[in-house]
Amino acid sequence: MFKKKKFRKTGIAFGGGAALGAAHVGVLKALKEHNFEPEFLSGTSIGAYVAAHVAFGTPLDELEEMAKNLDWLDITGFKMSKMGLLSNERLGKKVLEQLGKVNIEDSKIPLCMIATDLTSGEKVVLKEGPLYKAVMASTCLPGIFVPVEWGDMLLVDGVFCENVPVTPLKEMGAKDIIGVDLTTNRKYKRPETFVDVLNNTFDIGLNNLVKEQTEDKRVFWIQPALGAYNMADTRKAEHLIEEGYKAGMERFS
Repeated sequence: MFKKKKFRKTGIAFGGGAALGAAHVGVLKALKEHNFEPEFLSGTSIGAYVAAHVAFGTPLDELEEMAKNLDWLDITGFKMSKMGLLSNERLGKKVLEQLGKVNIEDSKIPLCMIATDLTSGEKVVLKEGPLYKAVMASTCLPGIFVPVEWGDMLLVDGVFCENVPVTPLKEMGAKDIIGVDLTTNRKYKRPETFVDVLNNTFDIGLNNLVKEQTEDKRVFWIQPALGAYNMADTRKAEHLIEEGYKAGMERFS
């Protein structure tokens, strides 16, 4: 519980989870009600998108409207490439429209995003460079989206390296860290199609990775109850926001 804790140089790590990312908005609403102001921010995948908006000062009510109106067709498009069926260039353009042509290092609050380099298999912590491109890289699901070229690297989604990016916050100087985990304790249904098999396989692998992370008791974890929600369903944003808010408020009770 937070209320007995005096936070020092606090960072928030926003985890990945595709459409579940709307829950981050609910968590932010709970933190705002308790006058909580982060000093460092990090994000992976959809968490990178949210962290970018928080770092550059997007009002919470505007971010909530974005979450409610987000649709896959708004952020993806077909692209003829041997490295992917789709492109998330539309997401990059949306970030440009919303936040402008800015670099990560221009943010009001120190910010970083996590991606994975397909050429080396290593985690990449993006602290400098074009913000829109960093968000694209961190949200780029391999095999689906065409990888994002960044220098000599081919970057894809950071979920494979650190889905709730607490490690970079420690390196940035954060003393206390809040990790927002959207994917722990997923519920699975017996697969009926090839797509169901892929979804369950991805969910199980991701869940196991995050479970190892959440054993770190030095991190204050907020874990909304999202097991019944589909990562690909953007129609449940209002419910997800409420779940995030409830989880955040419970941690302050």
